Amino acid sequence: MGHSLVFPPERVTIVGVLNVTPDSFSDGGLLLEESGAVSEDLVLRTAAKLVESGAHVLDVGGESTRPGAVEISVEEEIERTARAVEIVVRELGIPVSIDTRRAAVARAGLGAGAQIVNDVSGLSHEGAMAEVVAEADAVLILGHIRGTPATMQVDPHYDDVLVEVANELEESVRLARKSGVPDCNLVVDPGIGFGKRLEDNLQLTAHLGWLRGRLGLPVMVGASRKGFLGSITGDPVGDRDVASHAVCAIAAFSGVDAVRVHDVAGARRAVQVGRAMGESRRKELA
Repeated sequence: MGHSLVFPPERVTIVGVLNVTPDSFSDGGLLLEESGAVSEDLVLRTAAKLVESGAHVLDVGGESTRPGAVEISVEEEIERTARAVEIVVRELGIPVSIDTRRAAVARAGLGAGAQIVNDVSGLSHEGAMAEVVAEADAVLILGHIRGTPATMQVDPHYDDVLVEVANELEESVRLARKSGVPDCNLVVDPGIGFGKRLEDNLQLTAHLGWLRGRLGLPVMVGASRKGFLGSITGDPVGDRDVASHAVCAIAAFSGVDAVRVHDVAGARRAVQVGRAMGESRRKELA
């Protein structure tokens, strides 16, 4: 497969969020029918709008990973996601990522046509995930988290967040390689908001270029609408898109390869400006 096919170096890839969950922190329940079942019509219409707005990849998730979220069954997660992936791939022909921590869900999503697995746990939830991805020759996004979504914001602590996150992501990368996932299929994500304090999220965002250089792999950042932005601006979750776009511009300026966002149109403009400024820096002053 190769990450360069879906995260090519000549652009910042826009990954649009497509949550088929009842309880995600900013868009839970929007794609469900009154019965609680996933609405295929709403999934397709929402996905089409994301693509029309400029998304290059869609990230389909069936389990909320917001702080305090409770796990659902594997069967329920597959029921929510596999059909949604199939519809989007068939009707829109866009690369799709399955956002899951579970190997069985990833296998079902890949079988339905997904080309990417986005594991926010960085293989810490299920090590077998890497083998599933390797067998499918899919791209694997390794996220950083401490604990689980249910526990991650219970008094997180770092002595040096940059070094610790880099070291722990390197361990995830090592495990993925050991299971047969080649470097050309690996992407890392520092896990903004996943077991991090405000100052941790700020440090990571401000040093994304350093992190990319340290790990030597493409980096995706997912800060869209997250709580640390509300801590800075005072805005409720529904009003955080402008702040999210600011992070996208900073990330693009720093040289990241992809941003995972809810508001695609604004993020697309933000990364265009950030990347242009990053590329215009004089090398001797950078």
